[in-house]
Amino acid sequence: MIPGGGQPNMQQLLQQAQKMQQDLAAAQEELARTEVEGQSGGGLVKATVNGSGELRALVIDPKAVDPEDTETLADLVVAAVQAANENASALQQQKLGPLAQGLGGMPGLPF
Repeated sequence: MIPGGGQPNMQQLLQQAQKMQQDLAAAQEELARTEVEGQSGGGLVKATVNGSGELRALVIDPKAVDPEDTETLADLVVAAVQAANENASALQQQKLGPLAQGLGGMPGLPF
């Protein structure tokens, strides 16, 4: 409700919602273009993901490859991808967090 008992200006609310939707779409596009890296094993394995968490590249140093111990290499790959995804998640929070907070401040929305 608006202080004083008045009705919210629906046109203004719709404009605010449309702008937030456009801002959110722009932020999501930027995230899809932004790449972040995670690594493990002191840099022996590096994973690159985009800001949406999609794996884009994986670099494995030959020193990490031991045909007798593929389990360690697999663990290093998993750890590098997890680290990259954590960095992507932090980037998402940085880019999308303020937009989500803005949506919560709009009257009449269930956030």
